[in-house]
Amino acid sequence: MSTEVVMPQMGESIAEGTIVRWIKRVGDAVDKDEPLFEISTDKVDAEIPSPGAGVLIEIKVKEGETVPVNSVVAVIGAKGEKASSKSPESPTSPTSPASPASPASAKPASAVPVVPVVPDVPVVPVVPAGPQTVADLRRLKSSPVVRNIAKAHGVDISALQGTGISGRVTKQDILSHIESGAAARPAAGSPGPAPVAPPPPAFKPGENVRIEKMGVMRKKIADHMVMSLRTSPHVYSAYEVDFSRIDEIRRNKKAAYEAAGAKLTYTAFIAKATIDTIRQFPFSNASIDGENIVYKRDINLGIAVALDQGLIVPVIKNADERNMLGLCRAVQDLALRARTKKLQPEEVQGGTFTITNPGIFGALFGLPIISQPQVAILGVGSVDKRVVVVDDMIAIRPMCYLTLGYDHRLIDGADAGRFLQALKERLQNFDEASI
Repeated sequence: MSTEVVMPQMGESIAEGTIVRWIKRVGDAVDKDEPLFEISTDKVDAEIPSPGAGVLIEIKVKEGETVPVNSVVAVIGAKGEKASSKSPESPTSPTSPASPASPASAKPASAVPVVPVVPDVPVVPVVPAGPQTVADLRRLKSSPVVRNIAKAHGVDISALQGTGISGRVTKQDILSHIESGAAARPAAGSPGPAPVAPPPPAFKPGENVRIEKMGVMRKKIADHMVMSLRTSPHVYSAYEVDFSRIDEIRRNKKAAYEAAGAKLTYTAFIAKATIDTIRQFPFSNASIDGENIVYKRDINLGIAVALDQGLIVPVIKNADERNMLGLCRAVQDLALRARTKKLQPEEVQGGTFTITNPGIFGALFGLPIISQPQVAILGVGSVDKRVVVVDDMIAIRPMCYLTLGYDHRLIDGADAGRFLQALKERLQNFDEASI
């Protein structure tokens, strides 16, 4: 008896996923819970385990294609069953209950234009006057991703004819609409926006170049960074911090932490001091909602993790409720599962403040971009022994630059200075009893 493999729902707000890579090929033997394929969604990349054991007899969705959740992407047959010789013609199975009704939605993800993605905020579609049919209501109830893209480009979803079930507007529908230029056309009688000069060509014909399509993660990072820079006026302040006290405590406590199964790193010290400083300055743990300032009561600390193909920011939820050992274990666990693609979507959502550490690659400091809808991000430089003046004497100390990037709509330079000065004091005079 064959088993259908479907695109999983990797979070409540996620409506579709992209097949990044097939780990198994047609004809390969597969064990239950063995990694079968890798997907990328709006929130996280993950390896998906096989729902059953047998032989992979058919792959219905090619690498690079995006399909709705619950679409059939492959079929696993019993051992000895012959594999299908057919190659996937479209991104979804015709028998899938969530498959689009038109091949227009089968356009590969690599052909999709790069568009800004706005934060996950509720968007109310424009509802036409008069009675509505069930089909009209279904079309308006598009995924959060589709509604956010529509809002960013000023598109009325109700005016589009979708290719999904009962005319539901899919992500491919909205992107095709925007790509056609329809979204940019001004309404009748409106002067419309001023024309924007196109960017110069990236290369000239005959130029010695190598062209490679952006991966799914790279495109999402690009979208999010462009959107963040358009949203927040970024300002930066940098402080130099003496890590002598932390270095001493770390050497004294390192063995005890290792015996408890945790690695005592500089990141854990910085996280602990940052959490205490956030408590002191609530403006650093906030978001801007129109003309309102939303102060977050929970401190959900994002710790950036560099991957081969990009960057991901797992979030330590309620980080202020953890002691030092708990922070060490959380940082270690999330970083490991980020690199092995074992994170769940909720583990990269809901961050209220982010720490990123370019110093591990030798950078003296960095100027990181804020992760929306947050208002601040801390960049940590390398910890290096430098010659400094201490009490009018020359000394060699382990020093580190901390850089705070902040949204100038909410945080002024004086506020950032107070935040960094308090953080510096906590690090230079770290309380050993707190660990």
